[in-house]
Amino acid sequence: MPRALLSVFDKTGIVGLARGLHDLGWTLLSSGGTARAIAEAGLPVTDVADLTGVGPILDHRVVTLHPRVHGGILADRDKAHHAEEMAEHGIEPIDLVVVNLYPFSSDPGIELIDIGGPALVRAAAKNFAHVGVVVDTADYDGVLEMLREGSFGESARRLLAQKAFRITSAYDAAVASWMSDENPRRIDATLPPILTIVAERAEVLRYGENPHQQAALYRLPGAESWWDSATQLNGKEMSYLNVLDTEAAWQLVSRFDRPAAVIVKHANACGVALAPTVAEAYRLAHAADPVSAFGGIIAVNGEVDADTASEISGVFTEVVVAPSFSAAALDILCAKPNLRLIEAVAPFHSMGVNVRSVDGGLLVQTNDEADEPLDDFSVVTERVPTAEEWTSLLLAWQTVAATWSNAIVLANGDVVVGIGGVLRRVTGEGQHVLHPGLGVR
Repeated sequence: MPRALLSVFDKTGIVGLARGLHDLGWTLLSSGGTARAIAEAGLPVTDVADLTGVGPILDHRVVTLHPRVHGGILADRDKAHHAEEMAEHGIEPIDLVVVNLYPFSSDPGIELIDIGGPALVRAAAKNFAHVGVVVDTADYDGVLEMLREGSFGESARRLLAQKAFRITSAYDAAVASWMSDENPRRIDATLPPILTIVAERAEVLRYGENPHQQAALYRLPGAESWWDSATQLNGKEMSYLNVLDTEAAWQLVSRFDRPAAVIVKHANACGVALAPTVAEAYRLAHAADPVSAFGGIIAVNGEVDADTASEISGVFTEVVVAPSFSAAALDILCAKPNLRLIEAVAPFHSMGVNVRSVDGGLLVQTNDEADEPLDDFSVVTERVPTAEEWTSLLLAWQTVAATWSNAIVLANGDVVVGIGGVLRRVTGEGQHVLHPGLGVR
C-alpha cells in the first residue's frame, strides 16, 4: 500500500487531496494541524510522532527530521543494500510528499524560517525517480487524476521536482534578503559578492518591445512595489513598453510634492510640469512637446478630474496613471475602450539598484535618486542663480536623472521645455524642441 506524507501550512484543498488518496488505497501520514484537519474530516491518518516514536520537540522546531521519515523518502528503490538498511532500521518507503512552506515573505521572522518543510521537499525532489513531491495547491487535482489513470510516471515527477527546487530556492533567497535587511551594518548589502534573484511570473504581457517578441512581468516575492496598489480600470492588457514607460512616468512624478504631470515616450520624459492644479500641469507638460506626447504615457500625482480628463481625451494616449480618477473623469476617459487607466495609491519605491542583462551575467548599478539637498550644489559661475532659477534648476536636475544619456534638460520656471537624450553631447542641445509660447528665448 503506497504512503503519502502531508504536512502543509496552507490547508486549501488538503482534505480533498487526502480523501482522493485514501479512496485510491493510500496510507496517510501527517503531523500537527494538517493531521488534525484530515482526522476531523473522518479520514484515517497516522501521526508522524507514532511513526518515529518521538513527538515534536523544541517548540515544534523538530517534528519530521527523523531517519524513519527521511529514510523512507530518500531510499533508492533500485539498490538492494538500501532496502536491506531500511528493513534493518524499520523504515518503510514514502511515495508522495505534499508540503507547502511557512509564508516567510509576507511575515518574516526567525520562527517562520521553515526547516523541516524544505528538508522534506528537497529530499522528495532529489528522489523524483521514485517519489512524487507536491508544493502547489494548484497541482492537487492533476496529481490525483494521474494517479487514477496510472500515469504518474517519472517525467511527471521530474516536472514537480523542478517546481519544488524553485520554491525552496525562492524561500532561501527571501530568508537571505531578510537577514541582510536586519543586519544594521549592511555589509555588502547593495552590491553583494553573491547576488540571488528569484522572481515569480506575475503576468504574461501582450508582447515584447516588438509584436514578434514574447514578454512577461516578474515580481520579487516580498518586495514593496507601487504596482501592488495599482488597479487597471479600463483598456487593453499592458504590453512590455507600456509597463516600462508607466514605471518611468510614475517614478518621476512621485518625486514631486506639488501637483505635477509627466509624459513619457520610449522610457524618456517628453513633458514635465508643476502647477497649482493637475489639469494645468498636464496642459503645460503636453504643450512642451505635443508631437512626442502623441501615443505616450501620462502620470500625474493628484486626482484626475473632469478638466484634466477633457484635456487628455483630445490626444491619443496609451496609459494614464494617477492616484485617483473622479467619476466624471472616468465617464470621459472610459469612452475610449483601448485607453489604459491605472489607479495607483502608493508612490514609487526604489529598489536601490538597477539590473540589466549582459551575455553570461548581469550588470548592476545603484540608482540615481536625484535627492541631493540644495546645500550640496556648488555654483561654478560668477553669477549666483536667483530663487526662480534655482526652482528651474532643481526641476531640470530631477528630470535629467530620469533621462537616458547623453541627457540635456532645459527648464523654465515650473516647466521642462526641452529634453535631449542623444549620441553627441557637444550638439545635444540642438535636439531640443523649444516653444516660444512657453516663454523660452
